[in-house]
Amino acid sequence: MPSLLDLTSQGDVGTISDESKLASVTLMTPQQLYELWERQNWQSHTIDLSQDVRDWQRMDADLRSRLAWNLSSFFVGEERVTTQFSGLVMAYESQSEEAFLATQQVDEARHAQHFNRFYEQVLGLDGTFEDRLQRARDDLNAAFIEMFDGVLVEWGQRLIENPSDIEAKVDFVTLYHMIIEGTLALTGQYFLTDFMERKQILPGWVEGFKLISQDEHRHVAYGTWFLREKAADPALRRRIAERLVELMPLASAVLVPQGADPDDYSILDYSMQETNMFAFNALNRRLKVIGVDLAAVQAAA
Repeated sequence: MPSLLDLTSQGDVGTISDESKLASVTLMTPQQLYELWERQNWQSHTIDLSQDVRDWQRMDADLRSRLAWNLSSFFVGEERVTTQFSGLVMAYESQSEEAFLATQQVDEARHAQHFNRFYEQVLGLDGTFEDRLQRARDDLNAAFIEMFDGVLVEWGQRLIENPSDIEAKVDFVTLYHMIIEGTLALTGQYFLTDFMERKQILPGWVEGFKLISQDEHRHVAYGTWFLREKAADPALRRRIAERLVELMPLASAVLVPQGADPDDYSILDYSMQETNMFAFNALNRRLKVIGVDLAAVQAAA
């Protein structure tokens, strides 16, 4: 079965209707994205989880187990990206960018609050926020730990040490906005939301997920804007491609449920092919807007 990087050799997979228009897409600026944040703001602690509690109690053990990896990936992931975002906020290049990046860090903390509340009230895990995070970590695979505790931390630290390092900033945005949010998170949100709506379960989780997805589309819009600006420099455009080549195999491994066959697995009732194709198309569309050719990325590998 093809991984994300394997799919780059297959050409257009049929979801991009007019590639010639993508390079000229008008993108929202950081100022516009900040103003959109004000209009779209929401509160994690007002979402009604009472039906979710009943749904979870009635759910069979097998479905709970299959959901655990998905839910834990988001819970731990949101905490990780919240704490590792400070370097990018420090690396702002304009007051508008500073304002928008500060809102994104607030968003990530809000997402983690939503998941912590769900684990406490619906899954019934007592203790502290930290206790619930540690429990969720038991569901994660080694690739997830490598990306979120290793690469994300190391690349964020480079920005903390030198916020003016433009190469470090390009690397971090490629990792964070293109891979973690634009590929992994939005893919997981799409399939989890679809599954729960088809099964008519966990409506509070779905409500929160849709609001989180709204936030993350705004975040990815920033990353797309930033990388297109920097990709005007051929050296930085090559750097974006090099980082993608480095990151995509690890991203493919993050998508594999713990203990599953990495060459033939499913997420809930969605095949590896479905999830990888969705993730690839999401990344491919944004890279075409930025001006990075995925086929060239693979050729450089």
